[in-house]
Amino acid sequence: MSADPRGLQINIMGREFRVACPEDEQEGLLEAVDYLNKKMQDIRSGGKVVGLERIAIMAALNIAHEFLSTKVGGGFDIADIKRRMAGMETVLDQAMSDQNELF
Repeated sequence: MSADPRGLQINIMGREFRVACPEDEQEGLLEAVDYLNKKMQDIRSGGKVVGLERIAIMAALNIAHEFLSTKVGGGFDIADIKRRMAGMETVLDQAMSDQNELF
């Protein structure tokens, strides 16, 4: 997997793809590639699904189910909670750095 002005070169199940991706999002994309690869390899090693296209569809269904299962009732989801927690963490870090100046 390599960076390139024309995109990021990735490898999924032994197949090469070039994906357009802003530089500041490349780390997240590479994590997604690793996650997808693992899901697809798990499905293939289970031996019940044959063919790369079918494995990809099953992985997509599994990932979509995981995503939809993370939603919490009341209209907000885990991603929203994580963003709020990150904001609180930033405020706490700032408060702690101000405290360090006192000592």
